[in-house]
Amino acid sequence: MKRAKRFEVLEKRPVNQDGFVAEWPEVGLIAMNSPHDPKPSITVKDGKIIEMDGKTREEFDFIDQFIADYAINIEKAEEVMNMDSVKLAKMLVDVNVPREDIIPLTTAMTPAKIVEVVGHMNVVEMMMAVQKMRARKTPANQCHVTNVKDHPVQIAADAAEAALRGFAEQETTIGVVRYAPFNALALLVGSQTGRGGVLTQCAIEEATELLLGMRGLTAYAETVSVYGTEQVFVDGDDTPWSKAFLASCYASRGLKMRFTSGTGSEVQMGYAENKSMLYLEARCVMVTKGAGVQGLQNGSISCIGVPGAVPSGIRAVLAENLITAMLDLENASGNDQTFSHSDIRRTARMLMQFLPGTDFIFSGYSAVPNYDNMFAGSNFDAEDFDDYNVLQRDLQVEGGVRPVSEEEVIAIRNKAAKAIQAVFKGLGLPPISDEEVEAATYAHGSKDMPDRDVPQDLKAADELIKRGVTGIDVVKVLAEAGFEDVAENILNLLKQRVSGDYLHTSAILDKDFNVISAVNDKNDYRGPATGFRISKERWEEIKNIRNALKPEDFD
Repeated sequence: MKRAKRFEVLEKRPVNQDGFVAEWPEVGLIAMNSPHDPKPSITVKDGKIIEMDGKTREEFDFIDQFIADYAINIEKAEEVMNMDSVKLAKMLVDVNVPREDIIPLTTAMTPAKIVEVVGHMNVVEMMMAVQKMRARKTPANQCHVTNVKDHPVQIAADAAEAALRGFAEQETTIGVVRYAPFNALALLVGSQTGRGGVLTQCAIEEATELLLGMRGLTAYAETVSVYGTEQVFVDGDDTPWSKAFLASCYASRGLKMRFTSGTGSEVQMGYAENKSMLYLEARCVMVTKGAGVQGLQNGSISCIGVPGAVPSGIRAVLAENLITAMLDLENASGNDQTFSHSDIRRTARMLMQFLPGTDFIFSGYSAVPNYDNMFAGSNFDAEDFDDYNVLQRDLQVEGGVRPVSEEEVIAIRNKAAKAIQAVFKGLGLPPISDEEVEAATYAHGSKDMPDRDVPQDLKAADELIKRGVTGIDVVKVLAEAGFEDVAENILNLLKQRVSGDYLHTSAILDKDFNVISAVNDKNDYRGPATGFRISKERWEEIKNIRNALKPEDFD
């Protein structure tokens, strides 16, 4: 067959390397509005939900039971369930209806009802609703700081640069499990070198993650996964109650935490129960609400390839972010795992959260090149910093990142590398050479870093835990080594564990360690000239990209 040359060219486009599938409701390969999704319904008797979404209480699985008992505002439930879903969708979009009037209604819905409501909305309407419904007025951003070598000096330097660039939270993970204490330590020291008040976490097995938090080596956690079907929970040896108990462990030790979920996880694990991805995700969001957790990382996360392959899948991802905001939860809204070979497509996916603003537009912008991203690569990475800054400038949007100069970056990376060098020396850990410090100062990624003695590092990392080293020990070492400012930043971060103020919904810290949350930075968007607006000072910063010509350049 003679080929049309245009089609030959199109077949070579990056987007045609992506995977796409037709809808298949029977196995859950449908983003929204599955014919097998239940119809909204509720029956309340003596203050107790005895029927929900077509199931009697006797038919409830443990997710239904948990949601019915803990996640629904029963006082308004019957009233809201009798309201027209189109009317409720219009209220979400209407700038004349304040957020505080809607929250009592959206928190009284069943999973089927909330999915039916957002199902009436297109993506522009959903973005309008997200702008009004997010918990914290001021948008922010979170990044990944990892590398394939688990190199602590590179992590410290990358964390310092990411803090300088404006990220409010930073997350690391490991290639080799036993490196976790070093990665957490390096991220803590590096981030607080770049800017005081950045929150950090190390995403690993939950018991170790909690231990690192209790030792003061991390400040928050989010990789506590919840699921939309009972069988997937069971396969993970978990229930909503066990997750709620784990959440209380973090909270009792003054650690911020949120759950993680995302459309497509149940399909990926083979137990979608014929339901749409969004309906199952609505159940996850409601489990999070019922557990009393302050927020949720969702937006498909590591399962993004599944909704990304089906019709309306990226719309469903935006819908799950909106549902999280509708339930008055902090939302770290995804964009963290790459899902497409197409730059156009991955940018379009990101704009759904970037334009209206979410609590964390990315729950993992890769602050390193994607070959170093141990979370399977991010939708945007270190090589996209300039593009992202220009998008903020083009559209006058707060994306949580700032332009920086080369001189600033070199200086802060060098300081962080020297700080972690001093910490390793002070704690009696394997030495960090001046060669490693120099390499990390100028490195793009781990290909530019010398190798370390891995067996020696792993032995020392184990001993670090056995010795009971805490954040206070790190503070002492830094102060004695002449890094008083970094030591003070870490001490101030540890103080937050005592006050507990950053356990409020959507809490972040500014450079002076003031808590900014949904309590004191409540989203009050009511249309033009209301809600969050970029300040004059911030706009000057966003405009000042390094390659923009200035009048003085022509003197």
